[in-house]
Amino acid sequence: MSSPARSRPAIEVDVVMRREPVSGPMSRWQAWRWVLADVMVRTDPEDTGPAPEHEAHEPHAVEPVETAGSDAQATHWLFPRFRVELFRDDAEGYFLNLNSPNPCFWVFWRADEERLLDGEPMAVPQIVTLSYHDAGRWLDAQERVDQVAAPEVVVDWLRGFVDATYQPEPKKRKRPDSFKPLTDRFGQPVRISTDKRRGGAPGH
Repeated sequence: MSSPARSRPAIEVDVVMRREPVSGPMSRWQAWRWVLADVMVRTDPEDTGPAPEHEAHEPHAVEPVETAGSDAQATHWLFPRFRVELFRDDAEGYFLNLNSPNPCFWVFWRADEERLLDGEPMAVPQIVTLSYHDAGRWLDAQERVDQVAAPEVVVDWLRGFVDATYQPEPKKRKRPDSFKPLTDRFGQPVRISTDKRRGGAPGH
């Protein structure tokens, strides 16, 4: 009997999206906009169990933490239990995230035409990642991607994974200039003779 496959390192997080009024000239065409408000760590890596067969992310409204300048009309919606897994073959993507000025979570979200709020589509998170490569692919595909700083406990966990798995590509050795073929100004090979001339000028 074969042994069960080893589960990938993972944590669970909750995603909070904020719906806020649009101000200025843009409000003539768009009354509201959605932005990523927060990614909250739900479990420690050691306490994260195997992936469930089906993940439900039913949102519910939450009361925001009041901050200076916050808009009283804004509403916050929490989408629970997103699983963030680490893959060995994407170690470089995590390495690039760690070495950015602000290591972060990226959240790929879409406007759901079937889930409406006041008659308008709700912003629904699809995937949460710590991979720089994942975020780049989504942005290249013109998807909506927002980011929020990762807490120190997540950065430390990610660094431990990268230290154990990331193998930088070896740099190719540069060929010394002395090995480069000589060419003339027309790009034709130049032959250098090492024979020494004897005697005087030609014909003597």
